[in-house]
Amino acid sequence: MAKKRSRADFYKSNPEAYAKKLAYDKKRNSKPGRKKYRAELARERRARGIMGKGGPDVSHQAGGGFKLENAKKNRARNGAGGKARLGNGTGTRKSSAKYTPRKK
Repeated sequence: MAKKRSRADFYKSNPEAYAKKLAYDKKRNSKPGRKKYRAELARERRARGIMGKGGPDVSHQAGGGFKLENAKKNRARNGAGGKARLGNGTGTRKSSAKYTPRKK
C-alpha cells in the first residue's frame, strides 16, 4: 500500500504552489483583523505566563473568554485543515443563499 502523502510532501514537489500559498498567507495575515486576533491571544498567553514556553493553545470561547485547550482539538474545529464541520452545505437553509421555500 502506498504511503499517504503529506501537505509538506506536496509543497516540496510543487514549488509554484508553495509560492502561491506563501503569498496568500502573507496577504491574509497582514489584515488588521488577523493582527488583532493574534495580539489578543498573545496578550492572554503573557498574562498566564506561558508565552514562548510551548504548551496548550489559548482558545477563544463562544462567550468571549479564553481557555487552555489541546492544540489538536482547537485547530481541528470549524473546518480547519479542509474538513468542513458541517459538510458542504447541502440540506441546510442557512448555508444556501438560493433557498426558496416550495409553493404548494
